Amino acid sequence: MKTLHEQLLRRRAENLYRERLVLDSPQGAEVVVDGQRLLAFCSNDYLGLAGDARVVSALAEGARRWGAGSGASHLVSGHLRPHHALEEELAAFVGTERALLFSTGYMANLGVVAALADRHGVLYEDKLNHASLIDAARLTRARVIRYPHADVVQLETMLADASRPAPLILTDAVFSMDGDLAPLGSLMKLATRHGARLLADDAHGLGVLGENGRGSFEQGGVPLAPPAILMGTLGKAFGTFGAFVAGEADLIETLIQRARTYIYTTALPPAVAEATRTSLKIVQEEPWRRTHLHALVARFRHGARASGFSLAESTTPIQPLILGSADAALAASRRLRDAGILVPAIRPPTVPEGSARLRITFSAAHTEAQVDRLLETLATLKPQP
Repeated sequence: MKTLHEQLLRRRAENLYRERLVLDSPQGAEVVVDGQRLLAFCSNDYLGLAGDARVVSALAEGARRWGAGSGASHLVSGHLRPHHALEEELAAFVGTERALLFSTGYMANLGVVAALADRHGVLYEDKLNHASLIDAARLTRARVIRYPHADVVQLETMLADASRPAPLILTDAVFSMDGDLAPLGSLMKLATRHGARLLADDAHGLGVLGENGRGSFEQGGVPLAPPAILMGTLGKAFGTFGAFVAGEADLIETLIQRARTYIYTTALPPAVAEATRTSLKIVQEEPWRRTHLHALVARFRHGARASGFSLAESTTPIQPLILGSADAALAASRRLRDAGILVPAIRPPTVPEGSARLRITFSAAHTEAQVDRLLETLATLKPQP
């Protein structure tokens, strides 16, 4: 067996080695890395709230009022009033009976799946699901069946042939590497017909999609009610940190009793909850952020097509340019950085072999001029005929 050092050398030789950037600035349309100011198109800060002065002020005031940390898990003594208020406000926002805070989206997905499934069950999940859903299914030791991406017809055939009831269908609502939307309406019908629950990870849809920013369910006109379970994160469009699960009261009570990643971990700092309450208000009171964001996406797609780029079927702020090999993606990322633009390369195993890409993301903090600068620079990367 190769040593750890030999394995690392091999990853580097295959251009699959991951390295961290160290930012010397807050998140924003522009960031500073190694003393260089870069125009960034890689953050999930979709509404530009991570550095918003009101959210920052709420965080600081929350720390002064409630302290820096929660001190314990929610079920011991770490469930403070800001946590409780945020859960109630999130439930009201998405339109469910209750919501439950988790420390991360990864922990939320693991908690839900482990609480609702066991080794005797069957889980069905989209082949392009986020790693957290994939790992959640593995940890249950249930039988896992992966259906072709967004293929409702194939999934229905699988469900019809199932010898055991399907406790859960797992899907991203917005797929994090491709930016396309899951067919939530059709999945809800299937889940209802076959007595299953549907867990939808809407990390990249909440705050961004729907007239009121309520996410992929609102965007698709799909009622958020049983058998649906919503998982949403707070570190993307809301600009803070953490996650929540929303659904009917019995579901939330079940998670409080059985979700190990909720029971056995320290609660979010209450100051983060206070900051999120402020960002939630901004999401609801400033719809111009979503309007501006979607206009930027449309501008980019029009310009990229005009330059001859082939784009994925995504109208969300996630706009991948698939380049194929890890070598090609790395080379493109480096050339962009030389031009003062930050778009890291996404390579296997994060994406399937042969689909390495530039994952370009947009924020309401960007301007039209900055999008045009990105387009002009990308045009120089395209091989001339």
